[in-house]
Amino acid sequence: MTTNASAHSDVILERLMKLHPKFMDLNLERTERLLATLGHPERRVPAVIHIAGTNGKGSTQAMIRAGLESVGHAVHAYTSPHLARFHERIRLAGDLISEDHLTKTLEICEKANAGLPITYFEITTCAAILAFAETHADYTLMEVGLGGRVDTTNVFAKPELCVITPVSIDHEQFLGDTLAKIAFEKAGILKRNTFCVVGPQEDEALEVIEKQAAKVGATLKIHGQHWHVWEENGRLLFQDETGLWDLPMPALIGAHQVQNAGAAIMALRTLGQSEDAAIDAMLNAEWPARLQQLKSGPLVDAAGSAELWLDGGHNAAAGAALSEALERLPNRPLHMITGMLSTKDVTGYLKPLAKNALTLHGVSIPEEAATLSAQETVDAALSVGMDATVADTVAEAIADITSKDPAARILICGSLYLAGNILRDNA
Repeated sequence: MTTNASAHSDVILERLMKLHPKFMDLNLERTERLLATLGHPERRVPAVIHIAGTNGKGSTQAMIRAGLESVGHAVHAYTSPHLARFHERIRLAGDLISEDHLTKTLEICEKANAGLPITYFEITTCAAILAFAETHADYTLMEVGLGGRVDTTNVFAKPELCVITPVSIDHEQFLGDTLAKIAFEKAGILKRNTFCVVGPQEDEALEVIEKQAAKVGATLKIHGQHWHVWEENGRLLFQDETGLWDLPMPALIGAHQVQNAGAAIMALRTLGQSEDAAIDAMLNAEWPARLQQLKSGPLVDAAGSAELWLDGGHNAAAGAALSEALERLPNRPLHMITGMLSTKDVTGYLKPLAKNALTLHGVSIPEEAATLSAQETVDAALSVGMDATVADTVAEAIADITSKDPAARILICGSLYLAGNILRDNA
């Protein structure tokens, strides 16, 4: 990839950001218009596995992909947001989209759109769909961007399979202020005569999902009813009506990954895949910024003998899952460096983590207009009883922590945007 080519896609993406005055405008009309102009590529995309939910979408998708690829299937995958570079969003038959292919596809979509209003996510999702339609694969994993019912990805008349991971409160300004309202949006991906794997849900959310499934004629495979998953003696046990599988624990860290693994295994079972595929799904899945230990880079060097970890979770449920995962790591004093977006429930996120961390350094997210200020994050941390202070940068926070606690475990957390900023230079 040449520098000039890279700059070319960046220039196009920058132009696409300006086609709509709002960053978020949930509406399928613009997407459907552009797809029609492009010749309906959504009708030619290989078997679609459509994944919605509040938490666990990416991890579940990563495990399904690892399982399918391990037994020889070619798999497209779409996810958002990206962490370090846009190309991460579009994986064609196993490989990240090339710079030349991305540039060409974006140019086609930009020309077909003819300057009409369309959001960045809408037009770039159309580009992904076009690339998927024109590249051979056996399956296409589509992660919902926001909600589901009117999300840009919800343009496939009959997906091969749907998955709804746990639903919790998040993005209330777009999806509604109750669990039932949010679950209604997520359940909007259900289609007639389609199977849907449903991860663990609160009763309020499950009731809505079941009602929507009955309305459209979808068949649900529900955690706790049709399938069960649990950890026992360091193994992952999965049970459904066809039998019991004794599997390795997921490579992805955290107790919450057990339920994500269960949804992925049920998806693989529904697709007719083997136990070997499920084993490889557990062993081989990779998903950056989900309690990921950083091994190299300038921040790792600066941390010295301290451990440096990264997590992109950003809502109350993610905070609770992260807290539980941290408790399972070998004992070491924990210090947090946290930056969050102003649209998030920072207090709800930090509350379950207050018992884990000795200190918190609040930072703003570089080059992100919607960031909370470092002081706002610190104020929220103080309100839940944490020992918190402001830092101008992550590097400054690391230096302060290691000067007082050289053997610390340092966790950079609170936002995928912050995680992406870190991963550009540290992996």
